[in-house]
Amino acid sequence: MASPARVDLDGNPIKPITICMIGAGGFIGSHLCEKLMAETPHKVLAVDVYNDKIKHLLEPASLPWADRIQFYRINIKHDSRLEGLIKMADLTINLAAICTPADYNTRPLDTIYSNFIDALPVVKYCSENNKRLIHFSTCEVYGKTIGSFLPKEHPLRNDPNFYVLKEDASPCIFGPIEKQRWSYACAKQLIERLIYAEGAENGLEFTIVRPFNWIGPRMDFIPGIDGPSEGVPRVLACFSNNLLRCEPLKLVDGGQSQRTFVYIKDAIEAVLLMIENPARANGQIFNVGNPNNEVTVRQLAEMMTEIYSKVSGEPPLEVPSIDVSSKEFYGEGYDDSDKRIPDMTIINKQLGWNPKTSLWDLLDSTLTYQHRTYAEAIKQAIAKPVASS
Repeated sequence: MASPARVDLDGNPIKPITICMIGAGGFIGSHLCEKLMAETPHKVLAVDVYNDKIKHLLEPASLPWADRIQFYRINIKHDSRLEGLIKMADLTINLAAICTPADYNTRPLDTIYSNFIDALPVVKYCSENNKRLIHFSTCEVYGKTIGSFLPKEHPLRNDPNFYVLKEDASPCIFGPIEKQRWSYACAKQLIERLIYAEGAENGLEFTIVRPFNWIGPRMDFIPGIDGPSEGVPRVLACFSNNLLRCEPLKLVDGGQSQRTFVYIKDAIEAVLLMIENPARANGQIFNVGNPNNEVTVRQLAEMMTEIYSKVSGEPPLEVPSIDVSSKEFYGEGYDDSDKRIPDMTIINKQLGWNPKTSLWDLLDSTLTYQHRTYAEAIKQAIAKPVASS
């Protein structure tokens, strides 16, 4: 029996399209490719330097979607093939970025080049060839909240107008230039402004996505196991690595920063709505997060410790966490945003999207995956004797 025809939010038939996905081999790209292969007729030109996270979609050649996904090993910094792939596609999705906070101070030039300079040709090719663009930005473009500049006892600190972040109203407030942590946010904001200007002056059809802490399986790397031994991944992978190694979780500056977390599978639903509803998504900037899943980083550590104990069957450590300074953990020049709560009005109005998964459930799913995938490899790495000199 034939499956029913797919329709968009306005009841119109959805035609198969070709998508050039830059950064397809990463965390978000791998989940998006899975969704597109499993549930849609669309074709993907998958562009990345690595394909480890999407190998299961590429091999064997007998997979039912084998003719709908092609991998191109391309570094977009210097590859003339990129424009040709964008020309072949109906839509380009740009996920490529350096987006790990530990890199913002230690590799500020790479961070700025990756998130601004390297994205310029993508925007240019889309604009010149009349191709639609979905560009992934970040919630970091908002920087610090207005409320963070008020005295702690000030009554307005509790006014949502001073900390709920709105795409069309909230200012972007960064720290001083010497705080190189803001190199990422500033580069992302500037490419957003350039894309918006291309839309205003040259008619570029674009959608900008601002993710608010998307987490789930395959996020980041576990140091020394499926990534470099040096370097520091983002908070969830950092804490996962500590839990897998039975080490205390390190809380930067006491873990007082507040964050909201959304499950990758919920977030990918939102992206698919953007892909398949261009009339509703073009010209829009969308927050994609879950304001109901707000915790301090310290509370996140406590939840992850409890859930991992359940998942692994191992008792939590007697001292499950320790406090470290941001200077000690990230190096000189680090600064942080205090609170990130997305306003969801625009995406709900345009696409009818709301996240579904609770923080407990998404952490349970993610830590189950982390334990199943990495626990044995880490035990072997720890047990391996050190070679004598």
